[in-house]
Amino acid sequence: MTPTSVLVFSAVVALTYATPGPDFAVIVRYSTQGRRLGNLAALGVVGGMCVHLTAANIGLSAVLMSSTAAFTAVKLLGAGYLLFLGLTSLLGRRESGLSKTGHADVPSKPDTRAGRRAFARGALTNLSNPKTALFFLSLIPQFVDPAQESAPQLLLLGIFAVAYGAMWWLVFVTLVDKLRTFMDRPMPRQVLDRLIGVALIGLSIRLLRTPPAAT
Repeated sequence: MTPTSVLVFSAVVALTYATPGPDFAVIVRYSTQGRRLGNLAALGVVGGMCVHLTAANIGLSAVLMSSTAAFTAVKLLGAGYLLFLGLTSLLGRRESGLSKTGHADVPSKPDTRAGRRAFARGALTNLSNPKTALFFLSLIPQFVDPAQESAPQLLLLGIFAVAYGAMWWLVFVTLVDKLRTFMDRPMPRQVLDRLIGVALIGLSIRLLRTPPAAT
């Protein structure tokens, strides 16, 4: 790969992460409940990307994306899950020690169940989004140098994308956590819950309209 192609790929990856999507919405939701839950949700998202990366490099993603039935099944699963998360947010249900009034409770120890849910929901949101698989199957190969062996390049580019994501979400969660003093107030939290809920429901509808990959 040439230095120019590496720079262009880096810019594309940065823009991809900066564009709000299902992962973005889920991580925001948990980050406003504390840095710990935000980081666990982000870790789940990164874990999901690692699964997509592995599947793409061993050929499973190509099989999935080439099957209309399988693609539709994953799309329906992802849309249904985003709808569930959106309705949960609209109803004001939380996973941490935040009360319904929006004020933070003070638990004697970290809620491990809330942490597991944050991680699982981050992972499931990413895994059930076929657009993530398309990223590894359709976008990354465009930056492979045809004069060199493709498999190592695909793996390295995929690892770079995942590593960039891990760093991006770490910084992002930290920044959102800085707003907790403001977001712990009842009114801002309720407004944010509603906005995130509407965004997740909108993303579920958008995901349903995603066409299968061209074969």
